[in-house]
Amino acid sequence: MNVTHPTRILLASALSALLLATGCSSKADGKNTGDGADGVKSGPGVTDTSVRLGALTDLTGPYATLGKSIVQAQQMWADETNADGGICGRKVEIVVEDHGYDVQKAVTAYADISADVVALPQVIGSPVVAALIDDIEQDSMLTFPQAWAASLLGKDSVQVLGTTYDVDMIAAVDFLTRTKGLKKGDKIGHVYFEGDYGANALQGSTWAAERAGMTVTGQKIKATDTDLTAQVSALRAAGVKAVLVSAGPAQTASLAGVAASRGLRVPIVSSAPGYAPQLMKTPAAKALEAMLHVVSAAPAVSSDLPGVQRMVAAYQKKYPGSLVDSGVLSGYNAAQLMGADLKKACAAGSLAREDVVKAHRSQKNADTGLGTPQNFSDVDRPASLATYVLRPDAKAVGALVIAEDAHEAPGVAEYLASSGS
Repeated sequence: MNVTHPTRILLASALSALLLATGCSSKADGKNTGDGADGVKSGPGVTDTSVRLGALTDLTGPYATLGKSIVQAQQMWADETNADGGICGRKVEIVVEDHGYDVQKAVTAYADISADVVALPQVIGSPVVAALIDDIEQDSMLTFPQAWAASLLGKDSVQVLGTTYDVDMIAAVDFLTRTKGLKKGDKIGHVYFEGDYGANALQGSTWAAERAGMTVTGQKIKATDTDLTAQVSALRAAGVKAVLVSAGPAQTASLAGVAASRGLRVPIVSSAPGYAPQLMKTPAAKALEAMLHVVSAAPAVSSDLPGVQRMVAAYQKKYPGSLVDSGVLSGYNAAQLMGADLKKACAAGSLAREDVVKAHRSQKNADTGLGTPQNFSDVDRPASLATYVLRPDAKAVGALVIAEDAHEAPGVAEYLASSGS
């Protein structure tokens, strides 16, 4: 997790083109404040020959596996895009900075690259985005966080893709009442990380439980808490009929394994960041397969959606031996959406940052074929209100399969109205 300086990686097949870029309105360092030779207005990160995007990721910290998947998926998209002529006649380059899930390193990394990129198709971590959000907004830097806290809504330049954690937890409570027999008067446990992620998830579960006449027994934990024996004991003593978890994969595995061994064999539903396919190779695998479901804005990578199948096949060909997980889909989807925004901005005659943001916010039915359509026109609402329910399957690609297709859970619109979204 500790690195002495951010690691810069250029993901591009045409670096030489960047170095050779000339012209009165362009500079080879990626900075541009005038019009290109083709008449397209440009700005930071855009030259006559290249469009540079940035990524602030985790390659050495707790989400390193996720970061690697997202980076590789977005590199694949860039290579495919460049092979098809690029964007606005320019080659795409992605500059990747590794922050190791360290907020201060992320702040330094942003300062390092912000002058030389037009947008950020990847920023991992709610705490990282929270620390950068004012600068991102001031810079009009279109940014797609790999984080889904509702606290990140409300900014023109920051786009939470898909649902938010609270919306997914409302879907989780609905799933438990419909399929697992929970009813009025029951208690639901919720194990959650401190910070925006866990707090937002708890907000959704608490609201949904109260609406259904149930109560939530919360257990707040830190990211360093990997033995949940005490939490399981407390939840068992409270008599919970199900457990929600909004933490990381290590915590989900501990929760399921300990619960199964201590006789707390109740349904468990996890937020999407709480599951990783590697868990199905741990001692907790049997408990996870028997007890766990996952709520997510994205489908499983084992989905029969044609777009997902094409992506998986391409990824396996480009990166043989690499695990295909939710990060691959998340990263590729974000890159495709960013590409669509850039193409729309180009068609309108400007790749300047503020015009890329404007192009993005004009998208009301963005559909990459990798899940549900998204509406980006309202900065205060989640881009999608539809949640998938997934379940572990060690034999499936990505070790997840779809249990229920994406749907808007009852009460979501009411919740958003009551919360002012």
